[in-house]
Order: sequence, then C-alpha cells, then structure tokens
Amino acid sequence: MPSSLGVSPSIPDLDADAILGQARSENFPVASFFLPRRVRSHLMAIYGFARLADDIGDEVEGDRPAQLDWLESELERANEGTATHPILVRLMPTLSELSLPLDPFRALIEANRVDQTVRRYETIEELADYCRLSAVPVGQLVLLVFGASTPARVALSDEVCIGLQLTEHLQDIGEDAIRGRIYLPARDRAAFGVTEDQLLAPRAGPSLQRLVAVHVNRARRRLAAGRPLSGGLPWQPRAAVAGFVGGGEAALDAIQRAGYDVLGTRCKPRPLGIVARLATTLFASPEQGGPDQTASADQAATSSRFPSSEGGAAA
Repeated sequence: MPSSLGVSPSIPDLDADAILGQARSENFPVASFFLPRRVRSHLMAIYGFARLADDIGDEVEGDRPAQLDWLESELERANEGTATHPILVRLMPTLSELSLPLDPFRALIEANRVDQTVRRYETIEELADYCRLSAVPVGQLVLLVFGASTPARVALSDEVCIGLQLTEHLQDIGEDAIRGRIYLPARDRAAFGVTEDQLLAPRAGPSLQRLVAVHVNRARRRLAAGRPLSGGLPWQPRAAVAGFVGGGEAALDAIQRAGYDVLGTRCKPRPLGIVARLATTLFASPEQGGPDQTASADQAATSSRFPSSEGGAAA
C-alpha cells in the first residue's frame, strides 16, 4: 500500500473508490436516495468497512489472517480518530457521532477469519450461526444509525440479515465452489444426492435445482420477518428496510425464474422487481406478512415444479 496511507506495505492496496463502487452491484440499495445525506454517508461508511473486510478475506494475496489482524487494529485506530486507510478514515465520523459499538465490526472481521479455515457446514443451523457473524452485525448497525434499535427490532433484523446472506450464498454457489467453499449444508446435499463436483458443473442438475428450491423457501421465510420490522419503523428507516427486504426477495424471484439453475444463469434481481417487492413490504402493516404466511404461497409454487423438493432435508 502506498506509504502516504501510513500503513504497512504488507497490507494490500485495496482502492477505496472501487470498494464503495461495489454497492451498485448489491441486491439491495445500500444508501437510498430519499434518506438524509448524513444518514447515507453513515450507511456507506459501514458498507465500506464490511466490503473491505470481505475483500481482504476473499481476494487478496498473502497472509490474510495477518491482514485481518491489521484491519482490527485499524478499526481501533478509527475509534480513536487516528485511522489512515481511506475506508477507515471515512468510518471515523460515523463511529464518533453515533457512538457505535465496535463489536459488530469485530464480528464482520471474525467472519472472514472463519472463512480462512471453515469451508463446509454440516447443517443449516451451523450455517445460520456463521451468518450471525457475517451478516447480522450489519443490520444491527443500520438500526443504530437510524436510532431505532430495540431488542424486538434487532431480533427481526437478525432474521432479515440471515435471509439476505442465504440468498447471496445461493447466487454464488458456483463461484464459491471454485474457491473451495461450499455453503450448502452437507446434510442437505447428502439428502438430495448433490455431490461437490456437481457444484462445479456449467448448469445445475435436477437434484441441485431441487435443493436450491428448498433453500429459496428458507430464505423467503427469513426475509418475511422484514415486513413486521419495516411496518413498525418511522417512514425513512421503514423505506430503507423495505429496500433490503425487497432486494432480497427480488433476487430469490430471479433464482426461481431461472428454474433454480444458479450455475447456468446469473440470477440478479430486476430493478422493477425490487421496486415491486419493496412496495409490498413498505405498505404492509406491522402484523402483515409473517414468515409462515409469506412462505406458504412460495412453497406451493415450488412444490408444483418440484413435487419432492423438500426431499429428506430439514426445512
């Protein structure tokens, strides 16, 4: 890294603009235009940190654990107002003005440490525990940015974030398999007869399609928790949460449209699909659209295509 950044040259030169530019490719709007500029700035600062941690954990060459240790030290410096990396410098006002706790940021770093050693998960419960490190902290920070954090809202936000992470895992099955990582639980793969080699194929076979269909429904059930969460918030954070949920649901719609072939099709959400799903969440009442209600119609649609889609796996 250039010496002007004041950090060890062993730390990779990850361009701040490129990191923040990845927000455009996310399933959901990271910092919606209707939010106040300061709120957008805080959300982008948090996003930038999360992306930097992921890029160090996934992309860089060299000693990734050491580089993640550097990031944790740089986080401490940001909290003291002395960070040097542009992404952490951008985070400093957010930490200071909002008095944000550091534990959610540390959890995001820890998720990437886990990625260096854990490349398979046996059960969906183990995978959900990993998501509590890799995704849940972001939702908790978003609620703090909006001044809307309560224990009940955090519990619902955790479900939404797990749903979003599960959705991303489904979209990236092939890419992750190339990296040697498999997020589809081994117990489910065994129940559906899906081998690791099948995840490297150019197209998803029928058994993998059926397994993906089951996981689409699991993710939908998680995301459905966003409807009562959104409905209980003031309008600006309500619209932001609806955007997160709508983007995730639209991505799942894209997977379903592709016949659950996540290997042969780039399953990205359509902009109009995000808007439609966002509106459904935005105008739902706090009681409307609970997980069981929302999932039932989607499960019925899946079952019509794959009558045995649940196979022997746990729902």
